Amino acid sequence: MSQPSPEIAAPRGVVARFLDAVERVGNKLPDPAVLFLGLMLVVWVVSALLANVSFAEIDPRSGDPIQIRNLLAGTSFTTFMADMVRTFVTFAPLGVVLVAMLGLGVAEHTGFINAALRAVLSVTPKMLLTPMLIAVGVFSHVAVDAGYVLVIPLGAVIFYAAGRHPLAGIAAAFAGVSGGFSATFIPSSLDPLLAGLTQEAANLIDPAVVVNPLNNYYFTTASTALVVLVGWFLTDRIIEPRLRGTPVDGDASDMPTMETLTAPERRGLWLAVLAMVAVAVAVAVTAMGVDSAWRAPADAPSGAGELLVATAPLMQSIVPLIFILFVVPGIVYGYASGVVKSHRDIIAGMSKAMSGMGYYIVMAFFAAQFIYAFGQSNLGALLAIKGANGLQALGLPTGVTLVGIVLLSGFVNLLVGSASAKWALIGAIMVPMLMQLGISPDLTQAAYRVGDSSTNIITPLLPYFPLIVVFCQRYVKASGIGTLLALMLPFSITLLIVWSAFLLGFWALGIPLGVGASYVYPVG
Repeated sequence: MSQPSPEIAAPRGVVARFLDAVERVGNKLPDPAVLFLGLMLVVWVVSALLANVSFAEIDPRSGDPIQIRNLLAGTSFTTFMADMVRTFVTFAPLGVVLVAMLGLGVAEHTGFINAALRAVLSVTPKMLLTPMLIAVGVFSHVAVDAGYVLVIPLGAVIFYAAGRHPLAGIAAAFAGVSGGFSATFIPSSLDPLLAGLTQEAANLIDPAVVVNPLNNYYFTTASTALVVLVGWFLTDRIIEPRLRGTPVDGDASDMPTMETLTAPERRGLWLAVLAMVAVAVAVAVTAMGVDSAWRAPADAPSGAGELLVATAPLMQSIVPLIFILFVVPGIVYGYASGVVKSHRDIIAGMSKAMSGMGYYIVMAFFAAQFIYAFGQSNLGALLAIKGANGLQALGLPTGVTLVGIVLLSGFVNLLVGSASAKWALIGAIMVPMLMQLGISPDLTQAAYRVGDSSTNIITPLLPYFPLIVVFCQRYVKASGIGTLLALMLPFSITLLIVWSAFLLGFWALGIPLGVGASYVYPVG
């Protein structure tokens, strides 16, 4: 099997030189854990300096002028200290990553993942690996955040096993999972979440407005093809050629191979796949009934009786289901192929997976503290509201205004990680404002989704960003924040430009955005 070779010279065009500079500068930043610590200290100091400043901007969450909270004040500081452990252990990505990695660790340790990929790659044309991986990343949104801990590391494995650079696989998968966050042909829990916030904002000036949860469905479905095509072009023409000069120096014993499956491996693979299908069928069958316990309870605040809503036990159990869907076939494959001799081998696989997560756990601790402090300070909210008010004051034409919403959303995304938190801040201002200019809430929400998705992949405030740096380091030990930024910056810039133009094309041609959606809000 041929592997990425450092002897092939990387292209030295303008784009390559620029990305090299981004990587060099980015990798000179402190270790991510220390960087998050430093940023937290900056937030503390800035919050203290601005705490006594009066701002005219109104906080849409309270209706009062926004106030910066002094994190160094006695009560705020002692609350931070008292909540430090809780902030860490309740940091959403931490449990998601560790539980999912337990199952993946068994499946990888026994050889199930390696064998499955070898079987898939033996029948998949090499030229279609990139679009297939990006499409799978987009599809993973149905499973909430599962793509970050499942699709992205598998992207590296798939590319390496096919003789391609593993970091290119990480970039392609990351582009699909996070860059294409709002490009999905299967509705996810994000759709009703954003639509609910949009309706609340619209009802501030028109209580009769009802926003359909699928108001952007046609646009996001069409955007799937756009993201796949853009990601395919950039991965194969920009990212991977640039990586030809980057040697893969990770532990060779952990790298996937492409040897032909042996008879015991084929037998184990078939039995493992059957076990995985059996688990999936069992979940599907138990979820089919209208009174299924997997559905949202009758007293749920929204989506009662539904399966694909945030309050449904099925959606809340995605990570445990991933654990089961990999640990069961992993065990079956191990015993059937002869790799596993006793239960101690299974525990060894879990232990090995956890030992590789030590660095991520350290980074997660400091990331959790910084994100908590930044949210408590109200600095992100202040910047978001100032940006929205500034956009309103410009009084731009509709097309330019839409691009302005995209750029504003993309900028705020660098400061506020949660999609719902960003839209709660921006939408409460932008939706009513643009309704008065004749722009519908559906169109405003679509513009927000473009900006939010496009910069997901370049913000270190994304809770999973440190984890992806760890994935890169498995193959290229010197990888850092700069490495990942240089990989993803072309995707981010291109998506901002192309996706904005795509939205403007929808608007100009009058193509429906989604179910019950419109482009115009009748004024007067």
